[in-house]
Amino acid sequence: MIPRADQIEKAAALLNAGELVAFPTETVYGLGSDAGNPAAVTRIFAAKGRPGSHPLIVHVSNLAAARRWAATFPDSAARLAEAFWPGPLTLVVPKSDHVLFEVTGGQPTVALRAPAHPVARALLAAFGRGIAAPSANRYGRISPTRADDVREELGDRVAMVLDGGDCEVGLESTIVACLDGRVMLLRPGAVSRMQIADVVGVVSDADAAAPRAPGSERSHYAPQTPLAIVDGADLNARIERALQRGERLAVLTHAVAPIAPERVTWRPLPAEPSGYGHALYATLRDLDRAGAARILVEAVPATEAWEAIADRLRRAAGA
Repeated sequence: MIPRADQIEKAAALLNAGELVAFPTETVYGLGSDAGNPAAVTRIFAAKGRPGSHPLIVHVSNLAAARRWAATFPDSAARLAEAFWPGPLTLVVPKSDHVLFEVTGGQPTVALRAPAHPVARALLAAFGRGIAAPSANRYGRISPTRADDVREELGDRVAMVLDGGDCEVGLESTIVACLDGRVMLLRPGAVSRMQIADVVGVVSDADAAAPRAPGSERSHYAPQTPLAIVDGADLNARIERALQRGERLAVLTHAVAPIAPERVTWRPLPAEPSGYGHALYATLRDLDRAGAARILVEAVPATEAWEAIADRLRRAAGA
């Protein structure tokens, strides 16, 4: 599903007028504003209920456009952009003086990404400037991967929703900081730690000196229904105990075969990470509407391929 050219032009006009426009990327739907308009950027925080200290990602068309937002663009960041842009990778670099305080959360760095989704790219081309855009949901909640998710979350807080169908990746972008000669992984995503290391060498974990990054809070990406992660070997026993207490459950699995007792809503997902990640948020939203007392999620493998999914599940559980 691709919006018509006149819908893209209307969305660009709304951004120029300081309004908020939700648009699809290959990761999740973003809530976009003119990244150079402080009043428009402030509207993002009001619409989401997001703390003003949390930085936003500026979406740009390409590496040349990204350089205009940076005081310096380290060689490591340039090599990563050349390898993975357009795509699901966000780069954190020293900010240019013109970058708004509201965009960076007061930090001396800016987060930049060139998305791959054709609708996002068409909107960036029509608008001609950077678009600040976190995920198009209320703060701390499950990120939207369908246009209807955005409408359900934000309603009339957003002037327009560009419907580009389901997001292909389904998880937020990998975030990497390239600062002071170091490359730090701030948030795992579809571009893996190993892929990054193949381009730039050593990749460090975030430490106390790392900049704040979107989605790094302990509790985030969370349904309203309490969620717990359970080892697959213990899952059926955990279900039985809950049923004995009279609880209604929702269960998300990838390897354990579903059973069908009353008061349990089962959702099996693919046993490989790309298919699981693509379906995860939409499935969690569906389970959140199941009327369950708790969502139990079968723990995913502790391997690099599942790192981003494990990160999102931990935060959804507040663990």
